[in-house]
Amino acid sequence: MQSLDPGARPPISSAGSALQPIPVFNVAAAEVDQQLHICNACRYCEGFCAVFPAMTRRLDFTQADIHYLANLCHNCGACLHACQYAEPHAFAVNVPRAMARVRLDTYAEYAWPPALGRLYRRNGLTLSLATAAGLGLFLALTLAVKGTLFPGPLAGDFYAIFPHDALALMFGLVFAFATLALGMAVRRFWREVSPPSEEPVQKGAAAFEASGAVLRLKYLDGGHGEGCNEESDRFTLWRRRFHHCTFYGFLLCFAATSVATLYHFVLGLEAPYPLTSLPVLLGTAGGLGLLVGPAGLLWLNRRRHPEHGDSAQRPMDRGFIALLLLVSLSGLALLAGRDSGAMALLLALHLGAVMAFFLTMPYGKFAHGIFRSAALLKFAIEKRQPDRLRMGGE
Repeated sequence: MQSLDPGARPPISSAGSALQPIPVFNVAAAEVDQQLHICNACRYCEGFCAVFPAMTRRLDFTQADIHYLANLCHNCGACLHACQYAEPHAFAVNVPRAMARVRLDTYAEYAWPPALGRLYRRNGLTLSLATAAGLGLFLALTLAVKGTLFPGPLAGDFYAIFPHDALALMFGLVFAFATLALGMAVRRFWREVSPPSEEPVQKGAAAFEASGAVLRLKYLDGGHGEGCNEESDRFTLWRRRFHHCTFYGFLLCFAATSVATLYHFVLGLEAPYPLTSLPVLLGTAGGLGLLVGPAGLLWLNRRRHPEHGDSAQRPMDRGFIALLLLVSLSGLALLAGRDSGAMALLLALHLGAVMAFFLTMPYGKFAHGIFRSAALLKFAIEKRQPDRLRMGGE
């Protein structure tokens, strides 16, 4: 039997000749490389998700291929329970766990600035909550020193507490940095996993297909429409539903901020806005989505079987979920108490949570959505290119 040492590769090339082991960068990538060769020989899971048809286009895997396929994986768990080579088999194939470990390396390796890549391994629950609490406390103490922490009812006028221009500058800079950091990271990822090709491709159609897969979370259905595996081999669609609540809740909150900005700068309408206004309605709906979605994801995360993914990354997962919950809870509390004497304190706590979220966004679990979207776009483009191996059934 061939050795399954994680540092070795199967010594067979696409031409069937012996090869010297090709070095990979780390143990996580070597593990994926080894398991993909086993999967490529088996092909039982070919119809489950995008990973397996993409895999069949390759007989050998570069480091860029491994990063691409790892981010194409949605960690649904279906292939683990279908695999005849999973534990207790000696091969111990566990594609979801191996892919999760490589994804963490992807985020750290492609992070911008590069020196901050190690924050991915430290961005856990404690750090996330401590950052939010520290920023909220700082803002609250600032108001206390100014004597405006409990100013009495202000009819929801947030700008009587913090001037509009100061808030716009502060959060504009933080948001711009987060956007730049994520953009630079995914740009480098894209350039490495998608080298230029001379093959003509309908990129518009590919982008449309990839966008549909992102918006529908297509590959969280387990490849058969019944959903993911959580605490057992039973399928459930709840993770897909909670992801939808989180994703669209975030988009609704972003839309609320965008509409409020339009009101302020274009229409000359300044906050506070009535409860029936579009910014408030969008923000309320988004806040509820960010309450239901992350709460459900946290519940599933705590129940999930340790073999489904990398359990060492749970602090990072839960830190991201906890920050989203804190943002939504503090935002809804601020809406409910905006006419009360506690409005300034509630505002400070909410702003602290929002700023902590954006500061940690480029170096936490939020990045998985960005890299996964890029991987889905590459898959949509790649499947429109000729498959010279012709070993898969796309």
